[in-house]
Amino acid sequence: VGEIRPLLAERGFAVPERPGLRLRTLEDVFAYAEAENVTLRIDGMETQVRRPKAGRPGRRAFVSGKRRQNTIKTTTISDGQGRTLWSGATRPGRMHDQTAMRTEGIAEQFRQHPGVKAEVDDGYRGLANEFPEQVSAPPKKPKEHEKDDAPLSEKYGWREMKRRQSSRRICVEHANAEHRQWRPLQRYTGRRETYAETHRAVAGLVSDRAARRTTRRKPSTELVLARPTAC
Repeated sequence: VGEIRPLLAERGFAVPERPGLRLRTLEDVFAYAEAENVTLRIDGMETQVRRPKAGRPGRRAFVSGKRRQNTIKTTTISDGQGRTLWSGATRPGRMHDQTAMRTEGIAEQFRQHPGVKAEVDDGYRGLANEFPEQVSAPPKKPKEHEKDDAPLSEKYGWREMKRRQSSRRICVEHANAEHRQWRPLQRYTGRRETYAETHRAVAGLVSDRAARRTTRRKPSTELVLARPTAC
């Protein structure tokens, strides 16, 4: 396991319908998305890990504010059909999703690739504010006093916008669910120092399986002339 794990971790991630192409960095992912006109879906994933020993420095850094457990967070990027294109940005559970991605340089990638668009959740609202033409986040929830004064149509409008945005990015949740089918990513019991390699190795194998899925094509609504007509 110790010999195979780093080899699998360095393979990168498979690309649908491109057997010889592997994505290893964020630069590769954004270049591929811009070339193929792929809208990215970005989401975080938490895995429970063993609690550090008492008195060890940085012990609180792994306590997740959301799950109230010792976790390690990673970030997953998928396409519109839930196929994993990249997974990484490993950090302690206390660090915010957006902070981890900015540390990886995602903001710079959006600047270098202005044609790339992405769907995110509330954890990446700062990116949506900085790149409003590229990053789509759920609409802000109306404040309590505004909800009372707002007409009923606006309340239902906010719910409908949130539902539609959620349906566009639910595929990355399905990609994370594929990762969790592997026992080590359900609850990691090994050394935390080897989690990053284990996660990349599993995510790479998941991407291999997902890349073999047939691409679903949306039917076109363009009108096509069925037969020539005589004038």
